[in-house]
Amino acid sequence: MTGPEIKGWCPGALRPMQSGDGLVVRIRPFNGRLRRAQADGIATLAAAHGNGMIDLSSRGNLQIRGVTEKSYPPLIEGLRRMALLDPDEAVESRRNILLTPFWQTGGETETLGPALTAAVSAEDAPVTPGKFGYAVDTGREPVLQNASADIRLERDAGGGLILIADGSDKGKAVTVETAADEAIALAHWFMENRGDHTRMAGLLAEGAKLPADHFVPRQQQSHRPAPGYTPLGAMIGLAFGQLTVETLASLAKQGGLRMTPWRMLLVEGAREFPGVEGVITDPNDPLLRIVACTGAPRCAQGLVETRPLARQLAPHLKDGQFLHVSGCAKGCAHPRPASLTVTATTEGLDLIRDGRASDAPEQTGLTPQEIPETL
Repeated sequence: MTGPEIKGWCPGALRPMQSGDGLVVRIRPFNGRLRRAQADGIATLAAAHGNGMIDLSSRGNLQIRGVTEKSYPPLIEGLRRMALLDPDEAVESRRNILLTPFWQTGGETETLGPALTAAVSAEDAPVTPGKFGYAVDTGREPVLQNASADIRLERDAGGGLILIADGSDKGKAVTVETAADEAIALAHWFMENRGDHTRMAGLLAEGAKLPADHFVPRQQQSHRPAPGYTPLGAMIGLAFGQLTVETLASLAKQGGLRMTPWRMLLVEGAREFPGVEGVITDPNDPLLRIVACTGAPRCAQGLVETRPLARQLAPHLKDGQFLHVSGCAKGCAHPRPASLTVTATTEGLDLIRDGRASDAPEQTGLTPQEIPETL
């Protein structure tokens, strides 16, 4: 049996990816934020040049779906006019930068985000693998430790900035002025030592030793993201990280949007949850504890319609259980272990406990009707 195709890179706007429902065009908002006009403009462009569906990725990016070869050029021109594009494909591929959504106006994150963007966009920046990325997680306590990133900026217990290689429990002390350059230096170190590795944690797990100045203990994350009010606005959830153009346009009327890796958006300045169809406001909604990839037929490699199955299984989840429904063994939507994973195969559905979509299953060949009995 032929396995799923591993592309090894993420789509962009300048390098879209072909999927079962057309081209996927990924927009990487600068500094993790969309102004109201930009969010509304994206909704308009997605309605005119896509199929009306938009994904919020686990890296805090928006993906317009259903784009055709004919509609792609006017879509790109529209994004360019809204200043949402990088100068070229090479820069775009390196600018995988995730920012904490809880930054304050005038704070250090507002400086660090643009500084790191400029550093990875420079001509002499290291050409890192396609999924290699950075996190600016510089609130008082970290909130992005469970999100995908290879080089991280956090605060130590005393409030100082530290640079961390993902997979290490210690970091290097840096300042606001030196942080971006130090991050690039660490990326260069990775490229010089990586061998066949494409991610930092894999390299360190194999035994690579960081420079001796990485000795400052990092804090452990206690933050658990959920819909609710924050001093900056309202956090709302999106089932499976997907929204329609109508939902995006409605949210844009409420305020600027800050991206998150949690399939949630922070709506700036909102004093109450926006009464918008398709958003989750209940922090106890079991859909918040389910990740499901696009699945068939929108993904050419998907073997089942994942999201209807996920909705069917949601009422059967027990407290504390986290479910990943994957249309194939790649597990794109959640590459890490989950307490429960349902993976589609050509022989039926596999159930995996405390593992990834590609791990050995506990049960195989299940039907959708049999899965609830096993959870």
